[in-house]
Amino acid sequence: MKKLRRVMAHLLVVILTLTSMSMTSIVTSASETVDARAAITIDAETGQVLYAQNATKRYPIASVIKILTLAVIEQDIAQGKLKWDQKITISKDVAKVANDWHFSNVPLNEGESYTVQSLVESMMIVSADGSAEALAFASAGSTAAFNKKMQAVAREAGVTDAKIYNMIGLANGDLGAQRLKGVSKEAENQLSAEDVAKIARYLIDKYPSVLEITKQKFVNFQVSENQQYQMVNINSMLPQNAAASTHGEVEGLKTGMTDSAGNCFVGTGIFNGRRLITVVLKVPGEYNNQFKVTDAMLGLVLDKEHYLSVNKLSDFKKGVQSVIVTHAKGKGVKTVPLTIKKPVTLWLGKNVNLKHADVELILDKNKRTIGGHKLRAPVKKGERVGVLRVHVAGQLGAENVDLPVYATKTIEKEKGSWF
Repeated sequence: MKKLRRVMAHLLVVILTLTSMSMTSIVTSASETVDARAAITIDAETGQVLYAQNATKRYPIASVIKILTLAVIEQDIAQGKLKWDQKITISKDVAKVANDWHFSNVPLNEGESYTVQSLVESMMIVSADGSAEALAFASAGSTAAFNKKMQAVAREAGVTDAKIYNMIGLANGDLGAQRLKGVSKEAENQLSAEDVAKIARYLIDKYPSVLEITKQKFVNFQVSENQQYQMVNINSMLPQNAAASTHGEVEGLKTGMTDSAGNCFVGTGIFNGRRLITVVLKVPGEYNNQFKVTDAMLGLVLDKEHYLSVNKLSDFKKGVQSVIVTHAKGKGVKTVPLTIKKPVTLWLGKNVNLKHADVELILDKNKRTIGGHKLRAPVKKGERVGVLRVHVAGQLGAENVDLPVYATKTIEKEKGSWF
């Protein structure tokens, strides 16, 4: 379906849900909703969900899918299959899409060659569909082959149930001869807000240099020897722009807009010293509302939550610093102190501190004895043995956050062990 050129009808705001660090949803009050069909905010480093609204249901996401397209191209470059300065020659089919104003914002001439770098910039800065196609075909040769690569990278990012059809974000039929065969022409990529956040987190973590591309406001694109096109970033949340965030500095990532998807946006930036990732899907009203709604969601999070550093297990209440290890029938019970490997940032409600948190030690299945409360030997120093599940009420995000814990010494099996 062709990209919107008009105001979308207002939509009924859906029930607010919250998700845990593992993105399990819970419900909160309607007063904390944002004006979007689905939305989520996560901490980019830890993955902790700070806000979630209808975040696990799949919806069309339009050109937001290009963050996954970019992740595949970045992987190809990392593996030496593509190079940033490599030139890609434009086919007749790609030129047709690139020069159709319904689909693309940057013209590409049939037979002309463009670098991977310039095609990526145009795909991410002005959402050029022809550029996305050119990159995908250079990577895999066809929509179907590139789709397999997209599916594989999505799984690496932790996304397992998304509906992924093409690299652009259009309906399958809009790709013409390059569409997926045996798939409805109306089929569109469908991901949840949670899925999009996972892919964005994967992209930023694995290929942080993408932000050097997405934070650019103006970039020149050399269409031909005699024609240059100045691209203006369509992300209005970038600093000093009309819809710049009032809470921090946004550096990317991608807008999206079709009739079925509505106004969508996945963003990232630094807020109160932390990198956050935001997603809003189908924001009603005029273009730019997706940025206003994103900023409202950020304001809600920062107004109601704060973050603290967990440096050691004693930062929580007593009773979670050690675990019993049993290794011999009827004897040989020992205590092993536990630790976290490095400080972990935890977001809590504004009036909540670590001592308020209820914690529960959950041992890994392959290490625990029957009943689940003791470890069985052998246990190696530095080995992960379970998670400390932190239960925190009074915040917009997760009530349950899992912190991995590790043994601080080795306990070998003794003679006569029954394990």
